[in-house]
Parts: sequence; structure tokens; C-alpha cells
Amino acid sequence: MKIIINGAGGKMGRMLTDMAGNDNIAALVDVAFTTEEGKYHSLNDFKGEADCVVDFSNHKATEAVTSYCVKRNIPVLIASTGQTDDEMSMIREASKHIPVFISPNMSVGVALVADIAERVARLFGECDVEMIEAHHNQKLDVPSGTALMLAKRVQEAREGSTLNIGRHENGKRPENEIGIHSLRYGSEVGTHEIIFSNGLETITIRHDAKNRALFAKGALSAVKWLVSQKPGLYGMKDFIEGGRG
Repeated sequence: MKIIINGAGGKMGRMLTDMAGNDNIAALVDVAFTTEEGKYHSLNDFKGEADCVVDFSNHKATEAVTSYCVKRNIPVLIASTGQTDDEMSMIREASKHIPVFISPNMSVGVALVADIAERVARLFGECDVEMIEAHHNQKLDVPSGTALMLAKRVQEAREGSTLNIGRHENGKRPENEIGIHSLRYGSEVGTHEIIFSNGLETITIRHDAKNRALFAKGALSAVKWLVSQKPGLYGMKDFIEGGRG
């Protein structure tokens, strides 16, 4: 299997490159690259064969990535976060033509946490839900894409619930609210904690990412699964339910 890594010059791109190995890489692409063997400044500069594009760049590359993959009929895994509504529309449109996998977090563990959290939210009855996420001090988006993904999974199981991001007003906590709180410090890789409490008992679900290598490993596993799928929009839930390749 040959993959194109877009954003290959970034931390995750370099880690994915090392983990994939030269035999599995069709091209390395990054806006910071100059022309040299195997490296390209733009996706459009690469005309060779590939089985999938893995995008670890930035959500601003959405249009370029999706148009390239649709034009060349290549599946794409998008691991960037912070997509705008317009960019999500581009992704959905591309998924009508090719397999598109998008996830703000490529951890299998986080996908399992999402499934557990949705089940707890559905079965635990009336309870308060609070979420705390922590990342390194250079992270751009707040809250994290993973926190939003987890919150929306909980929200789907709680009819009428609302998200309160970074609560700051005085006053009582509204009923059926899902609070999300973001911490940014040091070199924290990523921690997500979901607290369910009804006043009589509390359930806490927590995931700690110890090394970014887990995201690269998850991406490679998902790619192996994605390349055999029909055109459509997929995520970690589909990957988990599909037997993880």
C-alpha cells in the first residue's frame, strides 16, 4: 500500500512517515518543502500512483486536498481539525465520489471512550455532564476537535441537551447542559475526561494520550480499512464497528 502524506513536515507528518516506512510512502507533501526527491510542495506536483492520501496538515487545505483526491479518484483520510461549515460541505461533497475518512482524533482508545460515553449518557438517567480536555500550550483550536466529537456523541444520547463551552457567567448550572472546559499547558499530548453525576453517584471516563505515535498508528490502521470501502463519509465509529480492518 502506497500513501501520500500531506503535511509531512509537521510533527504528526514526520511521525507518520517514520512509522509507515519508505516502502509504503508514495510521496511526502508539505508547503514548507522545496523540490527534492520524494518531496513535493503541493499535492498537484505529484502525478504518480498512490492508494490513499493522509492529511495531517491544516483544515485550510481542505479544498486542495478534496479536489485533488476526487480528480485522481484516491481515498483520503483527513486528520486535521477545526473545519469550517464550508469546508465540511466540501468534505461531504467529495465523499459522494470517493471514500473519505475524517476524525479529529485517530486513537482507537478515544473511539472506544466515545462509544462508552454515549452508552452511559443514554442509560444513566438524569445527570450532570462535564468534560475537561487538556492539551499543549501551542494548540490552536479551543475546545479540541476530540472534545467536540465526544460531546456531540453524548448530546445525541440526551435529547434537548446543549453545549456550554468555557462556562463563564455567574449563576446556577442549567439542566441538561454539557459543559466543556479547556486547559492548555506545557507539552501535554492530550487528556479527555467526561464526568457524569446525578448527585448520588458519579461515573468518570478518562483517556490519556501518552505519545503522539498512537495517532500515527491509528491512522495507518484506518487507511488499510478505508481503501477497501465504497465512496462515503467515514469516521472512527465506522472503523471500530467495521472490525478495524
